[in-house]
Amino acid sequence: MTLSPLHPPSPGGERTGIPAGIPTGTPAGMPSGRLPAPSRRAVPTAIGRAPISGSETLKSVATALDVLECFALDDELGVSDIARRLGIAKSTAHRLLSTLSSRGLTEKNPDTGQYRLGLHLYELGQLAQSRLKLRQTALPLLEDLRRVSGLSVHLGVIDGADIVYAERLETPAGRQLLAGVSRRWPSHCTSSGKAIAAFNTELAQARRDIGFPPRTTGTIRSVADYDLALAETRRLGVGIGHGEAVAGISSVAAPVRDLSGRAYASISVVGPSSALIGDLDRTARLVRTVAGHIAHRLSA
Repeated sequence: MTLSPLHPPSPGGERTGIPAGIPTGTPAGMPSGRLPAPSRRAVPTAIGRAPISGSETLKSVATALDVLECFALDDELGVSDIARRLGIAKSTAHRLLSTLSSRGLTEKNPDTGQYRLGLHLYELGQLAQSRLKLRQTALPLLEDLRRVSGLSVHLGVIDGADIVYAERLETPAGRQLLAGVSRRWPSHCTSSGKAIAAFNTELAQARRDIGFPPRTTGTIRSVADYDLALAETRRLGVGIGHGEAVAGISSVAAPVRDLSGRAYASISVVGPSSALIGDLDRTARLVRTVAGHIAHRLSA
């Protein structure tokens, strides 16, 4: 479907920019509910060991991946099985399995004493599958949004207390404007982060716990200001940022929400503050339209 900034008037006579069949309040969403969030486990640290060289580290990582590949043919394997298949010492196999188990990538069956793939691998696989579906669904609509708005367009997803732009479609001017700008940002200083956190209590609390590092003079720096910004985002249905991440750059973002109303992604447009400030209402309608379309298609 091709977006148009102006659709037929609503029953009240207002041109909303929202296509027929897409609600303007709470968007439709994903039938499966929440995207699985990767578990945050503490990373084990080596104590009292000699420094490990880069080549040794890479070799250890490769061997750990080989251990996981061993389970492609067998549901469960013992330490001796892994050692024999990979041609490594049993002590090495045991160390690798213990490390993988500490991260939930493998687990030990208490009944047999053998190892099997852990549930965290399933969580990661589900997350990757969900994000791939999100990106594939969103991409054609993002291209329409870039064309209609004339601005760069971002698809944002959650990673911890941050926002990562899984897709970034830039205009020629936007390419210059955003040259060298990271794809990862603390969620409090972006419109995308505010759009998601306003409808996602886990992200909002994760950011409160970590704090509010300043990026510009306009960045939110306190819990009180953050909560006020989220309340305003819920009222408007979009997050707005003016020079909070990068001075002179503004953005407007709408959340993509599941059937429960929980946000798990965002659609945003980004451009010079001078270009966005005078056209906020139209831009807000456009990003809400696209976010609603994406949620609707993912729920079909």
